[in-house]
Amino acid sequence: MAGKTCLITGASSGIGKETALGVARLGAHVVMACRNKQKGESAIEEIIRETGNNSVELLLADLASLQEVRELAAKVVSRYERLQVLVNNAGLFGVGLDRTVDGFERIIEVNYLAPFLLTNLLLDSLKRNAPSRIVNVASVAHQWGHIDFSNFGRGKSARAYSNSKLALMLFTYELARRLEGTRVSANCLHPGVVATNLWRVPSWLTALFMVGAREGADTPIFLASSPDIEGVTGKYFHKRAQKKSSSASYDKHVAERLWQLSAQLVGL
Repeated sequence: MAGKTCLITGASSGIGKETALGVARLGAHVVMACRNKQKGESAIEEIIRETGNNSVELLLADLASLQEVRELAAKVVSRYERLQVLVNNAGLFGVGLDRTVDGFERIIEVNYLAPFLLTNLLLDSLKRNAPSRIVNVASVAHQWGHIDFSNFGRGKSARAYSNSKLALMLFTYELARRLEGTRVSANCLHPGVVATNLWRVPSWLTALFMVGAREGADTPIFLASSPDIEGVTGKYFHKRAQKKSSSASYDKHVAERLWQLSAQLVGL
């Protein structure tokens, strides 16, 4: 990945940090978008120390603010001429109760609306530097999700996480269709149930049922870098293999309608 710039959101810990470390080992210029400056700087020091790659930078952004997402995109466009990989990794888990400054349910905004906006704002740069890749970290939990158009992003749902990941899957497939012929690919993945800060469960439970962040980052790194999938787009992966996602995730009518609604919600 020498000569390529890779932007990774939520890169201060967990899967995001391990993904940053993995692509840094491959020679990429890594841009880490993080909410917490101290954690971000600490992660950068660790990555440089472990990889010997000094080309690692930090950009601060809280994805629970659409204004900060726009500012992040503007910084990326102005600073980096060769953006070729975008990994939308940042995410929250829980029950949908909390509101953002934009008035959306926090999980829906961080997990879906923010990457929808960020990706669209960076598309021109990705197209200009094609072949380029967009990697969306989704989840097997998407199969329990549902898109409620009557109150999307505004309601309080016990299935907010699943709903957000289904929305991200629908977005990925619709994005791939819209990018046909541009040499920009869009794929999504389930990283496994990874023992990261996303979860608040006892250590014995993580040891029994969860994988480590490094293992969870293996597929994002693969999708960001492997020549074996050059030109592959609109697919869902787990453990580097293509998998079939839920039937709801393939509904083109819902995907198109969700795109139009999302564009209105984020002000595109």
